Amino acid sequence: MRPDSRVYVAGHEGLVGSAILRRLEREGFKSILCATRAQLDLRDQAAVNYWFKANRPEHVFLVAGTVGGILANSTRPAEFIYDNMMIHATVVHAAHLYNAEKLLYLGSSCIYPRACPQPIREEYLLTGPLEPTNEAYALAKIAGIKLCQSYRRQYGCNFISAMPTNLYGPNDNFDLESSHVLPALIRKFHDSKLNGRPEVTIWGTGLPRREFLHVDDLADACLFLMRHYEDSLHINVGTGEDQSIRELAEMVRDIVYPSARLVFDTSKPDGPPRKLLDVTRLHAIGWRHTIELGAGTSGAYQWFLENHDTARGVGGAVS
Repeated sequence: MRPDSRVYVAGHEGLVGSAILRRLEREGFKSILCATRAQLDLRDQAAVNYWFKANRPEHVFLVAGTVGGILANSTRPAEFIYDNMMIHATVVHAAHLYNAEKLLYLGSSCIYPRACPQPIREEYLLTGPLEPTNEAYALAKIAGIKLCQSYRRQYGCNFISAMPTNLYGPNDNFDLESSHVLPALIRKFHDSKLNGRPEVTIWGTGLPRREFLHVDDLADACLFLMRHYEDSLHINVGTGEDQSIRELAEMVRDIVYPSARLVFDTSKPDGPPRKLLDVTRLHAIGWRHTIELGAGTSGAYQWFLENHDTARGVGGAVS
């Protein structure tokens, strides 16, 4: 991937896409291709084909999709499976038709079985039942992996897949109806501080353990994989470290609203008990994260403060 390569970021307005865009611009790429949702409906194969024919991208970062937390996944399963299956199908097919040199497809760690051995290795895919609360999204993401592998096997396309862990950072979605756990916690503590509420309610027991990766680290990993990874097997992208939801909530409290009291609503679902990716293969080819969770969360909160008027519902990239 050269500085003058034609590079398409599908989903450039979302959490991951905007981070990749920032990284490409910082590295001096001169031909970065983007299209807003209004300009190009990625669910429309004819429109996507026309766009690829006109723009001829050489490298494609496929990071567009419909995403959300437990509530959004459980109440909008049809949207999650339809939108995501259509988006990756149209872009992968067009990349094949118009001879893109390489495509990186980004999935999600929720593709793995609910009761996976921990940490989760790539080989555990399809070895057991999925987590019911995000099954529709997970099935779409699994189909995306298999799509890339199938185009590689049948047509020789250089299409690769990466599976990131839970993400956070600038341009995240802080809407309480659709956000993931870390931005939701930032928003909850911030709103409670503004309104003088002494307590903050956390969904579930606080016992599940989760891993978090700053989106700027993921962008760095995506460029690294585009340059150095050629395997058909998807590869995990994470930190290899996790913490309980209680520990996470306490950390966010200390950053945002130190005097708040935590209350756990055990009537709400926990999701899987643990999700920690095995990143041995990623480390073996030379990539490791650099942004630690505490510093990254402080930066995410600062971004939220500076973009408060628009940050309540931004997002939309894969995470």
